[in-house]
Amino acid sequence: MARVTLQTIAEHVGVSRMTVSNAFSRPDQLSADLRARILDAAQELGYSGPDPAARALASGRTGVVGMVLTNSPRDAFTDEVAVGFVRAVAGSLGDAGYSLVLLHSSSHDGVVPARDVAMDGAIIYSCTPRTKAVTALTERRLPIVTVEGAPVTGMPSISLDNSAGAYEAAQHLSELGHSDIAIVVPTVDADDEPPSESVMATASSTAAGRLDGWIRALTEAGITPRIVGTPSLAIDEILKSRIGRMLDAAPTAVLAWSDLGALEVMEQARARGIRVPEDLSIVGFDDSPLAARVSPALTTVHQDIDAKGEAAAAALLAMMRNDPMPASQVLTTRLVTRDSTRPPAPVE
Repeated sequence: MARVTLQTIAEHVGVSRMTVSNAFSRPDQLSADLRARILDAAQELGYSGPDPAARALASGRTGVVGMVLTNSPRDAFTDEVAVGFVRAVAGSLGDAGYSLVLLHSSSHDGVVPARDVAMDGAIIYSCTPRTKAVTALTERRLPIVTVEGAPVTGMPSISLDNSAGAYEAAQHLSELGHSDIAIVVPTVDADDEPPSESVMATASSTAAGRLDGWIRALTEAGITPRIVGTPSLAIDEILKSRIGRMLDAAPTAVLAWSDLGALEVMEQARARGIRVPEDLSIVGFDDSPLAARVSPALTTVHQDIDAKGEAAAAALLAMMRNDPMPASQVLTTRLVTRDSTRPPAPVE
């Protein structure tokens, strides 16, 4: 069956090809009656609309925004915080007439999505500047906003006050009377050892901010924490194994970099017969929906996920409108105290 084109419709209606094009892309240029006749003819002939690539070339706008995630989309959607962030961004962009596409940094058959997918701008979510996808996007000189990752020169960033949130969490444990405290954190190669320059050297920007707050509060209280980490960005087998060894000589409290990390500690503790919070207090970070549903409900640091997503989308939309460069934003956090923390049990 022959492909239906703008010219096919033009000949069918008896108008020029440009008139048909205007019916789809510049309806204000035609009378309502003429446009209706053209659209009726297009439907009758089975025309699905102008070629998206051609329309984007003509208008200079694709209507698409890309997002690079820390991990693959499959991994990212195991985290309710990432899901909530993507939902908030997609909603704000949708209200402005844009669609969101998720990008990964790997290539397939020579296609690198961050390099090859047509888009008007991009949001980089919790990635390092060294990520291949980030490099590809910056080379394209697209409007870009970074979120919860290392800032990139010339790009606005949206981040949390990670240090302040972590400080409040650590202070909470020290005020309860805990002095044997472990910190569980990714991107740090540490196996139940005290903080040191070599241990901290590989921390991502987000982990570094949280480590700064935790260690600062504990140092002020005269406490040297135990650091348990992994070079990876997530809960891998290395981290699971190290958490297990840490629990073999369990501290009285744990500060985790995320609610997911806190839940991993909680599950391993339960398997060893270590009670939370009677034997072990645990504090998470993020206040994901899961934090209030688990038993015991998790004490954690709250971040406004919707506000973060909406701020990222607003900054990017402003850049794509060629408005003045948006200012970077640092969003506040607050400690939410629930049932997973209490004073340490008396020493018998």
